[in-house]
Amino acid sequence: MSESVTTEEPPVGTEERLSHYRSMVLSREFETAAERQYKAAKIGGYCHLSSGQEATSVGTVAGLDQDDYLVTGYRCHGFALARGVSAKAAMAELFGREDGCAHGRGGSMHLLDVEKKFYGGWGIVAGQLPIATGIALGIVRQGRSQAVLCELGEGAVNMGAWHESLNLAALWDLPVVFLVVNNSYGMGTSVDRASAEPEIFRRAAAHRMHGERVDGNDLDEVIEASRRLLDRARLDRRPAVIEAVTYRYRGHSVADAGLAYRSKEEIADWSEGRDPIARQRLRLQESGVTVEDLEAIEDEARSEVEAAVEHAAASAEPSVDQLAHGMYAPGSAAQFERMRPGSPFGEEALTFDAGLGA
Repeated sequence: MSESVTTEEPPVGTEERLSHYRSMVLSREFETAAERQYKAAKIGGYCHLSSGQEATSVGTVAGLDQDDYLVTGYRCHGFALARGVSAKAAMAELFGREDGCAHGRGGSMHLLDVEKKFYGGWGIVAGQLPIATGIALGIVRQGRSQAVLCELGEGAVNMGAWHESLNLAALWDLPVVFLVVNNSYGMGTSVDRASAEPEIFRRAAAHRMHGERVDGNDLDEVIEASRRLLDRARLDRRPAVIEAVTYRYRGHSVADAGLAYRSKEEIADWSEGRDPIARQRLRLQESGVTVEDLEAIEDEARSEVEAAVEHAAASAEPSVDQLAHGMYAPGSAAQFERMRPGSPFGEEALTFDAGLGA
């Protein structure tokens, strides 16, 4: 176990770095638009933004093969975009529309794209860890060569599911990498106040599992660690923990101003001195990419997000009579016979009273 592992040679070339830069900018623009639409009451439920964490999401997803699995918590917009979910499908899901990646049934906290093996946002803190561990067990049982990347916030490591999942992953040699996104704060509480061991990667040692900490705002460092540990999981079936130290510029959710438990000076220190997008912009310029080319990428990302908002607003809402569809797998009617809506009184279908609450 080590605090960090560095590499002398950059893990990506200029063309790949440009692609990652575009993904990072797209994520930042998406989050800015999502906050605006949430405050305009176009997005319901909760909405958790990841502005400032782009190198972590883009860098770790870069380590996944096409057949690998990605499972995340509820701060999932950036991971979905990095995995290839379109901005239109993601924004429509935030709007709760039929064209959303989960057909409007999940919303911000539950993005999903099964075709891309993104088994995504989970709203229960640490609820995704047993799911990811189970997927990894399925890979082993079926003799497949794949890996699972399971994202969680640092607050989730104090939940029971963390210990149970890591224990089984280590005991059974499961191909899962647990990515702890340490942005310093849970819901208003700093990691130092909530965790007896605030260096999260060290907790892996309790399960004789490899753990390491990386600078989550350094794309190269994140990509190198992600590729190395996912390769190790895929080929040798060894689980691991990556702690990516990063920072969120916004509050815990859009409803949280984020200023009651941290200072404006602290936020400025991260956003002005350690911003992951600014770092990549500088590296690209140093490698010969022109300012005009970078601005073109930024304009393109901005236009894509604007088009996504327009698409989401125009998308149809899911039909109410389809509300319960997809709850049970085909062929399971007999198993769930007594669990159908209103079954104690013999009802066969959901009904809605238009005047209810009027």
